[in-house]
Parts: sequence; structure tokens; C-alpha cells
Amino acid sequence: MQLGRVVGMVTGTAKDVSLSGHKLLIVDITDGRGEVVARHQIVVDAVGAGIGDQVLVTTGSGARQSSSTRGSATDATAVAIIDEITIGSDGARKEST
Repeated sequence: MQLGRVVGMVTGTAKDVSLSGHKLLIVDITDGRGEVVARHQIVVDAVGAGIGDQVLVTTGSGARQSSSTRGSATDATAVAIIDEITIGSDGARKEST
């Protein structure tokens, strides 16, 4: 799984039937410090995320294992909206989103 920040959305009126009803997000993949490591990944939204939300993204076959994406044509799914990240036992980086 990877951390990411939602930076936009994709709208498409014609798409695979398995994606019907799913929002498509544009997500920048980030490291633990919040620095962007990969820009503009298209991700299926399984959790109701919005622009600015920090999300947990699962990829590959795992992206098709959530209850709402099972059997979907996706290789990346946002499966959680992150509330807080703490790195290190002393809480050196603690971020509430």
C-alpha cells in the first residue's frame, strides 16, 4: 500500500460497466514525510475521498479486493482516508489530515 494525496478528479461518461458509480481520483503518491514521489496516478475511490484528502492506495490485484471494487477494471484503489500519520516512537512526524 502507498500513501497519497488527492489532487483532482477525472470525469468520464463512457467507461467500463464495472466502474459505473465509482469516482475516479487523481492522486499524487507521497512518502512518509508527505513529499510527492509519483505524480498523477488515477485511482478508483472506494471511500468517498475528496480533493486534499490523504488516502491509502492499494495497487495490483489488491485494488480489486475491496467490497466495492471486486471484479472491477482497476489496478489502483483508495481504500482509506487517513486521519493521522505518526513516524518514529517519539512522534517525530505527526500529521493530522
